[in-house]
Amino acid sequence: MKIKESAEDYLESILILKNKLGNVRSIDIVNYFDYSKPSISVAMKNLREDEYIEMDGKGYISLTEKGLAIAEKMFERHTLLTDWLISIGVDEKTAAEDACRIEHVISEESFEAIKNLKK
Repeated sequence: MKIKESAEDYLESILILKNKLGNVRSIDIVNYFDYSKPSISVAMKNLREDEYIEMDGKGYISLTEKGLAIAEKMFERHTLLTDWLISIGVDEKTAAEDACRIEHVISEESFEAIKNLKK
């Protein structure tokens, strides 16, 4: 099953926030994206139903094994693509924005080729 681009972004954001804050709640994701609480609530419900995240009784969100795998993949792509774009002269803000779009559509073959350039 193909996961939606927005779901990949949410999973990546949970990983980033977990690394930054330690614990993640829906409100942290609301603030991260500057989206409405209802939008994030629906997104978290869908991620929970698809078994990408778990939520405890206090509302803390954790990634399941399959959620973590996707989050780490997106984070690696985003980081490497951003750095690569900066290294070829793209300004930092544009590089980060473009990397966010590219990370969802780039083939594994092309990503690995760019990754090997960085070595």
